[in-house]
Amino acid sequence: MATITVQPILLTNIDLKIAADNYEAAVSKVQFDPTSSIVKWKGLTPASVFNFSTSADWTVTLEFAQDWSTPNSLGQYLLANAGKQVTVTFKPQKPATGTSPTWTATVIIAPGAIGGSVDTVASASVTLAVVGVPALTVA
Repeated sequence: MATITVQPILLTNIDLKIAADNYEAAVSKVQFDPTSSIVKWKGLTPASVFNFSTSADWTVTLEFAQDWSTPNSLGQYLLANAGKQVTVTFKPQKPATGTSPTWTATVIIAPGAIGGSVDTVASASVTLAVVGVPALTVA
């Protein structure tokens, strides 16, 4: 059995493109999450037990600083384009040289929150549905 080495990454300098614009400066979190479940069926004999895994549904969660004065800010973009399907491209690391893994997905835009608490940066979290499965490329 092979020992697989690991090269953890630190999310400090990413690329995040939503449709035609880059929003990496506006976000503090980009996270794709799968959700699936186990379907069980049990008959009336000890051998009649079955488990099935459902296909995963994917979402992407964005946490972002609210900016309502900059034209096309992320908050304004989400509000203006709610319900539209667009392409999201996420690079967890900007490559200095060579190649970098890139995740691409079609998402359904939803608006984020407006406002927040006293003495804090107004931020919001939004979870967007992914159409299909995020695709990984290394280029």
